[in-house]
Amino acid sequence: MGNTVNLLRSGPDSHEIDIKSLWNEIVSESQICCDPLLISFFHTCVHNHHDFASALADLLGRKLGDDSISALSLTELVLQTYHVDPTLIAIAAADLIAVMTRDAACPNLVTPFLFFKGFHSIQAYRIAHFLWKQGRNYLALHLQSRISEVFGVDIHPAACIGQRVMIDHATAVVIGETAVVEEDVSILQGVTLGGTGKAEKDRHPKVRKGVLLGAGAKILGNIEIGEGAKVGAGSIVLNNVSPYTTVVGNPARIVGTRHKDLPGLTMDLSFPPIDYII
Repeated sequence: MGNTVNLLRSGPDSHEIDIKSLWNEIVSESQICCDPLLISFFHTCVHNHHDFASALADLLGRKLGDDSISALSLTELVLQTYHVDPTLIAIAAADLIAVMTRDAACPNLVTPFLFFKGFHSIQAYRIAHFLWKQGRNYLALHLQSRISEVFGVDIHPAACIGQRVMIDHATAVVIGETAVVEEDVSILQGVTLGGTGKAEKDRHPKVRKGVLLGAGAKILGNIEIGEGAKVGAGSIVLNNVSPYTTVVGNPARIVGTRHKDLPGLTMDLSFPPIDYII
């Protein structure tokens, strides 16, 4: 984790990533594994590739390919998407560093790159989102279906998700069509960003910068979770949450406010003492 700072370029954008250095670090870390059952796997997923983009495209293709669209065809689709919009490569790199720096169970970069389905699902969503914006809706929906089947994460390709977003554990996360998730948000397992009925227009939550959504939280309706807010595990949120405010419970209620920190970055899951009401 100490090498992360070396992957950030100096300049006006402190989040700009040196992608070549990041890839070199992943390759270096991958060489530590000496388990004979994984040697071929590491060669296939890391050592046979010349850069981060080609390795990530191959990984997504292998995981999401099926009888309808082959792994090779999906890999080529991802590579074509990266060619048209290379910012997606930089965003993927930023997402990967976000996982490593926030997840206490993550010792390096190669671990989430190869094994964390939260990272995989959001990178696959980004391809589906690109296709959706290009008008290739059925292909985007096919990818959404495969992401749900393979990773247990259901993100509508029309949803808007910023960079440096971490979906930890990822199982049973649902993000609806008109949802917005801004940068530096962290989402734990079982979170739903859903609607409250059959409304067809703007019907899903807007999650602002640096929010932390605890495991099993249900955020329902066209409501706003303000910048730096924190939602406790298992909470059901049906109303707006002000910035830098902590809410818990069913229905969720305010239990405290804080200075302008971003719990989505700090992963601070602690709460003030409360008389918990469900």
